[in-house]
Amino acid sequence: MKKFLPLILLILGIGVVVAVYFLVIKKPAKTTPEEEKTLVTLPLNQRPIASLSPSADGHYLKLKIEKLNPAAASVEYELLYNLPDGRVQGVPGTIKLVGQSTVERSLLMGSESSGKFRYDTGVKEGTLTVRFRDSNGKLINKYITKFALLSGSKDLTSIDEKFTFSLAKANTKDFFVVMETFGVAVEPPAEPVAGPIGVFGSAKITLPGTVKLEGTNLYREAASSWTKLTTGKAPDIGIFIGTN
Repeated sequence: MKKFLPLILLILGIGVVVAVYFLVIKKPAKTTPEEEKTLVTLPLNQRPIASLSPSADGHYLKLKIEKLNPAAASVEYELLYNLPDGRVQGVPGTIKLVGQSTVERSLLMGSESSGKFRYDTGVKEGTLTVRFRDSNGKLINKYITKFALLSGSKDLTSIDEKFTFSLAKANTKDFFVVMETFGVAVEPPAEPVAGPIGVFGSAKITLPGTVKLEGTNLYREAASSWTKLTTGKAPDIGIFIGTN
């Protein structure tokens, strides 16, 4: 056994070197301060629209990004979410763009191996980061938002507690996400002082409620226009802004 010890140590040493190379040296490139300074700031109505829609069981979040930057060759997404024990889990990904205006991905909060699934439970909040890069890999735009994953509550409140959508009727079985959407599909009637912030749910029914958000006037985005909300009453969940 002793005569094989040098060989065993050599193999272990090579394994350590390889592990260090892939885990440390070969880490994915991060955004540098220089890149951050050159980011392009787009007007609200030209920014991409991002949403996270929970599945009926709350184990998946369907990521949808619309109004993609036509100058981008790829879009990177990174979903980070907090577990009750303090750990942070991540779901990263890159999508190559070839003329698409919309992309979608179903993000599992958990893991899958050989057809067996392990689901992370008790998730209440996290962050979504979206990065657009050109054909040379240069960062063009970067957007980040916190999101709240809610269930069993009548009041759907954002992480910063500056927005609340109070359901007209209690809903204990469905899941909801409250998050900033980055952009909007329709030109707002005035410059927003709050939002755009969206509420996305697993329910397939209309859910009226009352909106609380900064601003003298509150609006909900409809198919091709903005609907002013009298006394904050909204006909359904969706994307909202506040203006003065």
